[in-house]
Amino acid sequence: MGIKGFQGTSLLDFPGRLASLVFWGGCNLTCPFCHNPQLVLDPEQYPDYDLETLLSDLGNRRPFIDGVVISGGEPTLDPQLGDVLGRFKALGLVVKLDTNGLAPKVIAELADKNLIDYLAIDLKTVPERYPELHGGPVNVDCLLDTVGLSATLNIEVEYRTTCVPGWVDEATIDWWGAKLAGTATWAIQQFHAEHALDPQSRRVEVYSPGRIRQLANLAGRYVTDVIVRGV
Repeated sequence: MGIKGFQGTSLLDFPGRLASLVFWGGCNLTCPFCHNPQLVLDPEQYPDYDLETLLSDLGNRRPFIDGVVISGGEPTLDPQLGDVLGRFKALGLVVKLDTNGLAPKVIAELADKNLIDYLAIDLKTVPERYPELHGGPVNVDCLLDTVGLSATLNIEVEYRTTCVPGWVDEATIDWWGAKLAGTATWAIQQFHAEHALDPQSRRVEVYSPGRIRQLANLAGRYVTDVIVRGV
C-alpha cells in the first residue's frame, strides 16, 4: 500500500487538462485482465515514493500541469489517501481519482472534503460475476452504493468499462446501462491483453474495433455521453 510510482505529464484521460499520474499499490480485486498486475500482486517490490519528493516534483511542474490522476492498484485502500490529496490540493492541483468503486464511504468523505474533482469508476462486468474477480469476498453492493452516490456528487463523474471478451458483452452493457440511464459519461474501452494479470487472459483474442463501437452504440441508448478509447 502507499504511493508506488510517479509518471510525468500527459492528458491521461483527464478531459481538457494536463496532469501527472501517481500510482498506489495494493488492490481488493485480482482481476485476471488487470493491466497493472505487479501493483496488485506484489506492490512491495516497489519502494514507497517519498511524499515530500513527490510534492516537490509536482510543485516544479505546477506552471504547466493542471492536475494529478490518482490510480493503482486501488488508492482508496490507503487510510492516508485523504491527507495526501489535501497536500495535492494545497498546490492548486485538481484531482482525478480512478477507483473500482468498492469503498463508497471513502469516496463520500473525499468528495465531502472537496478533495476530488473528477471521479472515474470502473464497471468491470455484471455484478453477479464480481466474486470471480478476487480470491476473497467481494461486496458488490458497495459498488452499487458508489454508483448511486456518484449521481449525487457535484463533481465530474465518468464510468469506464474495458471490453474484455468473456467478461463484457451486450448483456453487460444493457445491465449497467439500465443502472446509469440518464446523463452519465461512460467510456467504452478496448482491452489490451499483453499486460494482463492472468497468463490465459494475455492470449484472449480482443474485440475488433467494430465490435467495440457496437458496444459503445448500445451504451449510447442509455447515457448522453459515450467515449470510445483504445481503438
